[in-house]
Amino acid sequence: MSQYTEAITVHISLSAYGDALIYGSTQAGNYVTGLNLKQRLFAWHEASFYGTELEIQQIQEVELVLLPSEHVIPFFADRKLLEHIDWLWDEASEPLIQLAPALASCIEEKQFIPSLIAFQGGKLQWIWDEGSLDTEAKKALSQIGSVNSDFIKGLHAAFSSAVFQRCYGTEINAADLRSEYPLLFAKDGAVAGLDEQGWLISIGWKADTAPFRTLLQLLEPDDEEPFWRLNLVLQDKLDPVVLVPIRLAEDGHVSGLWPDSWSSHISERSAGWLEHLRASLPAEQWAEHSEDVLSKPLSDEAAWQFLTVDSRRLLEAGWQVLLPAWWEAASRKKPKLRAKVRAGEASEGSQGSKGSSLFGLNSIVQFDWRIAIGETQLTEAEFAELVARNERLVQFRGQWIPLDPVLLAQIRQAMDGVDSSQGLSFQDILHLHLLDNSNVSYGGRSPDQPEEEEEESSRRIQLGVELNEHLIKLISQLSRQSEWPKLDEPLGLKADLRTYQYDGYSWLVFLRRFGLGACLADDMGLGKTVQFIAYLLHLKETLKDADTKLPSLLICPTSVLGNWQKELSRFAPSLKVMLHYGSGRSNEKTFHEEISQADIILTSYATATLDQELLKEFTWESLCLDEAQNIKNAQTKQSSAVRSFPANHRIVLTGTPIENRLSELWSLYDFINPGYLGSARAFNTRFIQAIEKDHDEERTIQLQKLVKPFMLRRKKKDPAIQLDLPDKNEMKTYIQLTVEQGTLYDQTVNDLLNKMKELEGIERKGAILATLTRLKQLCDHPVLLTKESLPDIQGDEDSSLVTEMLISRSSKLERLLEMVKELRDEGERCLIFTQYIGMGEILKHVLQRELEEPVLYLNGSTSKTARDRMIDQFQSQTLPPAEQPNVFILSIKAGGVGLNLTAANHVFHFDRWWNPAVENQATDRAYRMGQTKDVQVHKFISLGTLEERIDEMLENKQQLSDNVISSTENWITELSTDALKDLFTLRRDFVG
Repeated sequence: MSQYTEAITVHISLSAYGDALIYGSTQAGNYVTGLNLKQRLFAWHEASFYGTELEIQQIQEVELVLLPSEHVIPFFADRKLLEHIDWLWDEASEPLIQLAPALASCIEEKQFIPSLIAFQGGKLQWIWDEGSLDTEAKKALSQIGSVNSDFIKGLHAAFSSAVFQRCYGTEINAADLRSEYPLLFAKDGAVAGLDEQGWLISIGWKADTAPFRTLLQLLEPDDEEPFWRLNLVLQDKLDPVVLVPIRLAEDGHVSGLWPDSWSSHISERSAGWLEHLRASLPAEQWAEHSEDVLSKPLSDEAAWQFLTVDSRRLLEAGWQVLLPAWWEAASRKKPKLRAKVRAGEASEGSQGSKGSSLFGLNSIVQFDWRIAIGETQLTEAEFAELVARNERLVQFRGQWIPLDPVLLAQIRQAMDGVDSSQGLSFQDILHLHLLDNSNVSYGGRSPDQPEEEEEESSRRIQLGVELNEHLIKLISQLSRQSEWPKLDEPLGLKADLRTYQYDGYSWLVFLRRFGLGACLADDMGLGKTVQFIAYLLHLKETLKDADTKLPSLLICPTSVLGNWQKELSRFAPSLKVMLHYGSGRSNEKTFHEEISQADIILTSYATATLDQELLKEFTWESLCLDEAQNIKNAQTKQSSAVRSFPANHRIVLTGTPIENRLSELWSLYDFINPGYLGSARAFNTRFIQAIEKDHDEERTIQLQKLVKPFMLRRKKKDPAIQLDLPDKNEMKTYIQLTVEQGTLYDQTVNDLLNKMKELEGIERKGAILATLTRLKQLCDHPVLLTKESLPDIQGDEDSSLVTEMLISRSSKLERLLEMVKELRDEGERCLIFTQYIGMGEILKHVLQRELEEPVLYLNGSTSKTARDRMIDQFQSQTLPPAEQPNVFILSIKAGGVGLNLTAANHVFHFDRWWNPAVENQATDRAYRMGQTKDVQVHKFISLGTLEERIDEMLENKQQLSDNVISSTENWITELSTDALKDLFTLRRDFVG
């Protein structure tokens, strides 16, 4: 040894957990410090970060380095050490130095097995496979084990830890182990009677070289042996059809007739079968003093126990089980309770008038109970007879039927909850059918049953419906357009219906035949009006011989009353139309007389609300709501009023069945088919919360299925529509605020933020909403905020200076004027929408002065007469140029629906609405049938302001109506003060 070489003697002991406790000494008999030792001994050990991560422990004056168990065998097998140190190993270390390479090789080549002893103690540990070790390693282990069992125990622990670290240290590898060998993790796995080899085979770790499989077979009663029994059988691996029954005696002796080649394998394995079976099956299973311990007949209850419980325990214990062929399918299928509609029920209803009986959702349909258990159908009487036998496995019509007592009780309870003599309503039957015969409707729960009870119910039985011929046809027609009855077009119709319009008219008549309400929800401009007019003519022509004639009632916004009068006169001059509107409308006495002469009564929502008591005295032939989004809030007086009017048939027309919330859809459907979607509370629990908050796809699909039969929605761009409309081009015009606007904007935001320090609750929300309005007005024009009294607005026609001042104070107004002048130079017309009356007045004044031509302005205060006159003027092609209006300013609320203004091919949204559907409705005043030019839609947005944020929100909400999900601006009131500041604060970069 060189004088420069340092010598260190290493002393090692293994703990029971496999950790190595290591200390060093010098030739002089001194102990090496723990820090010194780990820096030298583990200088090349990457796994411990070169020794730095190893722990040092102090025992008296000795410092020991603790090498974790998972590193012990890999480290001492590799022994990559510093060469300038002369490493010496004490006598106790020699066995580890000798065995580590062989054990590391076992790990690398995966020559290890799980420990049966550890498994019996509820643990998973690994041991080396003795067969993979060479003779020298086996000899060394034998010698060490005879004198130092503690070392062998620690070596086993170190080996197991190294296997886990090397082979199963990742989540993926650990998951693969669980999926490949699930019996390794079975808590109650029965191992009694199995030696190590048998256990490794039973869990699938080692292949079974025997030519047969050992399994338990459950035999059902037959003519020779009329009882259930268990057999121990050997199944030929090469020919699984061959089953060799064997008898297992109390002393473990096995007898039977098997091929001679099987005998040696049976001798090796049979010793443990009896003990293993006893550990796996209940004690009452065994026959006493019998040549076959399984010869005891099984009772019906014991057979049920074996099928449902014991067979699973046997599988977990490593046995294979052969059950009757019918059991797997029967056990998978839960019993179903079905309402079988009687033949002849639900034949077509009358189209009648007052006094006649339409079919309707509330019609009662008689049925008989059917109970489906597997493939077997039982009548109520047959079911009662089987239940009375109090057996769990019964043979019926040559088939075995499992009768789970818990499910039978639930079936009985469900049947007792419905008086079959009273029948089911068609609504109940429709729910059951549309929702795939699941129990989400009748029988599973009532419409107002709490959600948690519904979910509990869904884990039990299923209630289904079996339709008769009439209902199969009806529901098929509801679901498939191709099966709608074909009708002749009314003789009095002065129009050529497009194909899709004919389909819509036929659909309305078809639903009426069965008393089912309808929601005609075509896009704006597709002709919902003419489809309903065709329907009215059909009623007039088919009910002309009715004893008592009732008119239909149509309720619409005031703004479209005139449009309805004109369209009825144009397309159906034979219909007698009565207008019930205004101060000159009929009083109660004359009203009774006049309606008897009319086919259709027209009135507004406001008038209908005022005259509720009068209008609800009659049962109308049909009741139609145009622009039905007016009843989207079911709590308003207006909604309550129209719901109170009796009618043989209810229809709603709307281009936007959902604007913001699912509650609006419920409101429409509760009008056309009251109760169909349950109460508002139940609908909120079942659908609104699940869809709007949790985005539950399954509930969305369920709602779509319920809604679809009563809603017809076609879009302009649908290929089947074939409108050949010109293009609609939307563009955004971004505009900077003026300095004045920017200053006022900042002041308004700062005022709000200061208030936020003091306000809470409803006052806080009110302040936020008020500020929203101020900021949006300010983006239009500062005058809307300052409330200045300007001479020009009061009629000073000579004040060109004031006009110039108005233009200069609003970048939006300045840009609008430029664009309108340009399109007017090209001879084109435009619509301008704003939500503020004051802005509309400013726009009219400025544009009229600058263009030197008439400018129209329609808002909520415009009378019906003036409104109709404006529309005629704007649409006219014959007025002299000096009298022809080419610019039409409209309040988005008053002019956004029901108007046909196709003379315009430019649409300006001067300020933005919160709802894309409302803006699209307004745009559709010009983009509709009759439009021959491309329509240009200009949306003005003030940069750096809340308007820009609104635009981003609108983009995100564009899919709302298609997906029946959304929210309104009220979410802003719930924001924190910091979030409000971020949302409202003006970005100064965009202030002009």
